[in-house]
Amino acid sequence: MSENVVRLHKPTNPPPTEPSAVTRLTVVPDPPPARPVPLWVRSGRAVKTAVTHERTKTVVRATARHSLYTLNGGRIVARRAWDGRTGSRYERMLRAAEASGNYEVAEEWEERLQRFREARHRRRMDLLHSPVDAAKGVAVGTGMSVGVLVALGIVMAINTGQVGDVITPLSATIDFIALLIRIVQVVWGPALTIGPFLALLALWSVGRKQQAAPQWALPANIRSGEGEPITPSIVVKALRDLGIPALRNAIKEMGDAGAGMLGPIRIAGCGVEVDVTLPSGVSTNEVQNRRRKLAENLTRHEHEVFITIPEAARTVRLWIADSGALDEPIGPSPLVTDETLTADYAKGKAPWGQDLRGDAAALSLYQRHLLITGLSNQGKTAALRALALWLALDRSVEFWMGDLKGVGDWAMFDGLATKLIQGPTDDHVIQVTEMVEDAVEEMNRRLQAPPGTAFPPLIVIVDEAQVAFMCPVKDEDKRPYGGSSSTSRYFMAARKIHNQGRAVNVLLWQGTQDPTDQNLPKLVREGAHTRASLALGTESQARMALGDKAVDGGAAPNLLRPGLDKGTLVVASDGIEIPKGQSSITVRTHYISTDDAELIAARAKRLRDGVTTLHAIERGEEHDPLADIASVLGDAPRLRTQEVITRLAALNASAYGKWSFIDLKRVLDGTGAEPYKSDGVMVVGRDRLARALANRDSEGSASASG
Repeated sequence: MSENVVRLHKPTNPPPTEPSAVTRLTVVPDPPPARPVPLWVRSGRAVKTAVTHERTKTVVRATARHSLYTLNGGRIVARRAWDGRTGSRYERMLRAAEASGNYEVAEEWEERLQRFREARHRRRMDLLHSPVDAAKGVAVGTGMSVGVLVALGIVMAINTGQVGDVITPLSATIDFIALLIRIVQVVWGPALTIGPFLALLALWSVGRKQQAAPQWALPANIRSGEGEPITPSIVVKALRDLGIPALRNAIKEMGDAGAGMLGPIRIAGCGVEVDVTLPSGVSTNEVQNRRRKLAENLTRHEHEVFITIPEAARTVRLWIADSGALDEPIGPSPLVTDETLTADYAKGKAPWGQDLRGDAAALSLYQRHLLITGLSNQGKTAALRALALWLALDRSVEFWMGDLKGVGDWAMFDGLATKLIQGPTDDHVIQVTEMVEDAVEEMNRRLQAPPGTAFPPLIVIVDEAQVAFMCPVKDEDKRPYGGSSSTSRYFMAARKIHNQGRAVNVLLWQGTQDPTDQNLPKLVREGAHTRASLALGTESQARMALGDKAVDGGAAPNLLRPGLDKGTLVVASDGIEIPKGQSSITVRTHYISTDDAELIAARAKRLRDGVTTLHAIERGEEHDPLADIASVLGDAPRLRTQEVITRLAALNASAYGKWSFIDLKRVLDGTGAEPYKSDGVMVVGRDRLARALANRDSEGSASASG
């Protein structure tokens, strides 16, 4: 092993070292001092800084603004005075009516102008006689006043016995007039000094109210468009700048009366509404197709302007939101805030949300098939579920549900719905299809019932129905479950319910996403009485969702903002109040969270005697009537016989679909669980049925052991 030796003394003969390299230093002279900036340059920079400073700009804007308020206020007052004294207003309206092609209105304004001129001529002729009449009036008035004062003095003289009191009232009146003259003499000088300032202040107030100043001089919030009030001049200017030559030329021909096209601007919820009568040669769709440009001309975003077509010919109705108002939430649903709220399927309306005016939007569900569509993750399930939660508060309503997403959005209906199938697979599609076919059988049974028979509402809900339409699986007879042919099972079942279900209160509600002709066939979507759409991608999809009539009338779910307008629906239905002349209405729905939905569902469950929810549809041939009756009773201590028959039919339509009271009584006779009367109606008791099953099981065990 080698060791390292450490030497502790300095060697006496160090090894020679190489001579070190020579370092050369270069001396760099100091830079010459900077030349002083000339005074005129520094002065110019200072002036530029002062002139371009934000405070200077603010002061200049304020000075120009308030000066122009006064100047333009004077112009406005002068114009109003001129309009009041002459027929210029009538002439402008006459030209506006002629430019817009509305000759009936033009004739009406011409008649008004003629009446004004006749009245003005009479007033001028009266002025020829007025000086003489005025002089006579003054003389008569003065004489009568003096006579009255003298008569009053005579009365005072008789009362006091002093002859001098005869002229006392007259002298008092003269003294009072002299006092008024002295007051006027004192006030006249200051009034002459202050009067012009008060007049300028009045003109400034008029100009400020009308914002009569250039755009660059206005305050920052108005300059940027935030909160800018909608006035007739702003609307006319926005229409003029749309880029429609016929409209622009017509407005120019109207002179200053372009506002003659406009109806009154009305406050409507969180915005304003105005009807615009378009001039001849301008079609309504030309304005509709320029919605974005019109919104920007009005200093609004595209989603803050809605254009609809009312009944009046050649008219568009503009609804213009306050800036940012549509981005504010609308508040919780009454279903969440009011625990005493109840539902009535036949006469009530579901509190769904608010329209753009801020009014409550309620939807009637009575005998109306429903279709809600839109892009994914826009609030379709929440909107559909909100309607079902309200209707669940009517204990007479029965639900069959199929959720082909299967993530628990409808889980709170477990114990409330008679059937609840949840899952996205082909097996779940088969189950849902068979559920809808069972609804068809129930519909046929009801249609064949005696006339006048009342049927409780049966609501069949299929969420994510596009999964069913797109299912490629075929049954043993080679019939596809999906598709849109005459052999497609889900399609044909939906069509049959659409055709006749509403007559016997069997209704189909469907929720789909991203509609196409493949995943939402034409015949099915047109069979819904209430059609609603969230944000969509294209106009063609909007036509699929709502129909051509609604889209041609201004419905535009394709212009809603995906992700930002969640829960906002465009609805076409006779079950909701739609403004007269419109074919659709935009509704901002209340959002009900899953936790709140569970609380509402719990309230609905307390209204019922107990519901056994089937999560799969059994198709076996063997069945046990006694056990099935016990199953449909659930936790209810007793149940009306008709309700038992209805639930048995829902449980197994093939076995119990045609049952009557006689069939039920036949099965229960001799078991100890026979129907009996309670409160005047025939019922089946749970305890009696449990004893009958126990006795049957014990007898079976005994016979087996023997």
